[in-house]
Amino acid sequence: MHSAVLLIEFGSIILGLGLLGRFAGRFQLSPIPLYLLAGLAFGEGGLLPLGASEEFIATGAEIGVILLLLMLGLEYTATDLVSNLKTHYPSGLVDCALNALPGAAVALLLGWGPVAAVVLAGVTWISSSGVIAKVLGDLGRVGNRETPVILSVLVLEDLAMAVYLPIVTALVAGVGLMAGSVTLAIALGAAGLVLFLAVRYGRLISRFVSSDDPEKLLLVVLGLTILVAGVAQQLQVSAAVGAFLVGIALSGEVAEGAHTLLSPLRDLFAAVFFVFFGLHTDPSSIPPVLLPALALAVVTALTKIATGYWAARRAGISVKGRWRAGGALVARGEFSIVIAGLAVAAGVEPSLGPLATAYVLILVVLGPLTARYTEPVATWWTRRREPSRPEPAPRTAEAEAPVAD
Repeated sequence: MHSAVLLIEFGSIILGLGLLGRFAGRFQLSPIPLYLLAGLAFGEGGLLPLGASEEFIATGAEIGVILLLLMLGLEYTATDLVSNLKTHYPSGLVDCALNALPGAAVALLLGWGPVAAVVLAGVTWISSSGVIAKVLGDLGRVGNRETPVILSVLVLEDLAMAVYLPIVTALVAGVGLMAGSVTLAIALGAAGLVLFLAVRYGRLISRFVSSDDPEKLLLVVLGLTILVAGVAQQLQVSAAVGAFLVGIALSGEVAEGAHTLLSPLRDLFAAVFFVFFGLHTDPSSIPPVLLPALALAVVTALTKIATGYWAARRAGISVKGRWRAGGALVARGEFSIVIAGLAVAAGVEPSLGPLATAYVLILVVLGPLTARYTEPVATWWTRRREPSRPEPAPRTAEAEAPVAD
């Protein structure tokens, strides 16, 4: 009986997602906001709460994030990654300063203390790689000139999480300096090892994975990715970082074949991830914290746009590409929820969880819209602000006559 209910609930969700995706496609919109609203409708406090399939959906959501980051990594080689990190690390510093400080400032103004300030700084700092990857694919911008700049900022953020998450874990748990240092060393060592193997032995890994049989290639790539993601998460390194580095390690025909085979699975599980996010948002907890969350969302949306514009300008991208880069970085998502969850589980501040949820929900809905419309709006505003040039006076016959010496 339980399995029958699970199948009915999960089948209804997948069917509903398909219909929502078709509806969004008819109007050339990203389906992500609709997926989130569907999750709100079926989550705790929603119209029709689910029960039997929630755990199954949670697992599917984790796979969705892993596949999104794997597919993102398949677009670039290890050499591209190292080159981008060397070139764009100043953009990562600007990103941290512009987007982490507003969150820390709000926590301190609300009287939540320094630990909550560090937590909320992370919530507002980190963009959602999963949402942005999906939006870039939906808008057909993966091959745009500004996309490597966007990816460089995202990769820097994800790698920074290898340092940040152990620090936050130690802070919220109240452990000593020695225990926190050990946790941080393990996380940095694991991330460094995976990156070293990807750069140094990427060709050997691709040769090991390669297969002419699509079935075997799919199983090996998928199994390797989930295995590395799980090990990374066990070592307190982000599973998303592990999946991304697996994608980086694969190159050539293996990357092309894996991209083709995994695209449908990515789309399926990514949709499940966004629904799961909505499922765990109680609509009744949003109104009390809506005003500060909205103000923080507006400020950090503008700072993310400024970050992308600055980073793209530094890379020599055209003005339109700069605005597209800024608009694409606005969305927050999976990392922000993970960071807030650590603090909520430790009882740091009861109001932090609802505020973070409302904040992320606003920006995960706003993000696809800013990615699509920031550049057209900025172009329209620039043209509107330009002073109109007076038309030249018509030349008369008297003016055209030669002047006598």
